[in-house]
Amino acid sequence: MKKIIGKAVLNVLGWKSNYPKEFQVEKFVIIAAPHTSNWDLVFALAVFWKMDKPMKYFIKDSFTKPPHGWFFKMMGAIGVDRKKTGNLVHHAAATITKEKHIALMVPAEGTRTKVKKWKTGFYHIAKKANVPVALGYLDYKNKIAGVGGLVYLTDSFENDMQIIEDFYKNIDGKHPEKYNKKIF
Repeated sequence: MKKIIGKAVLNVLGWKSNYPKEFQVEKFVIIAAPHTSNWDLVFALAVFWKMDKPMKYFIKDSFTKPPHGWFFKMMGAIGVDRKKTGNLVHHAAATITKEKHIALMVPAEGTRTKVKKWKTGFYHIAKKANVPVALGYLDYKNKIAGVGGLVYLTDSFENDMQIIEDFYKNIDGKHPEKYNKKIF
């Protein structure tokens, strides 16, 4: 049913999806960028549902509490209290490790407003879980939602982040003025 809903949402709203064959891995962390609108979640879910891929994603914890929390949890939400500092990286990596198939979507900017640089939790989660990082994107200018490929992380944080930054430099979010293309 989700597959049908995903296809319908993309078709009705005039979006195309793109995901390369090498993306067909069992476990990965997927970056959600640029993240400038609440619509980003709708299109991201539509693509994953169309691909019939199970996905979990981080969201502000207030969305996972009553009265509507059950709905977001059913759609894969993992609530994060941004005021608490804990070991989210360890918890997320453990979640990936215990699942057979999982995509964990992380909004690397951490918010829909412009930031000076990305949060690097997605990177550390992928390293700890020993999984690749998928380059998830929403190109509002061209109405394409998808995955631009996989980055298998090396021992060079700077080189890995440069590869990621280079990929996102030509992608526009819904509100381009809210996205800093210099990520680290």
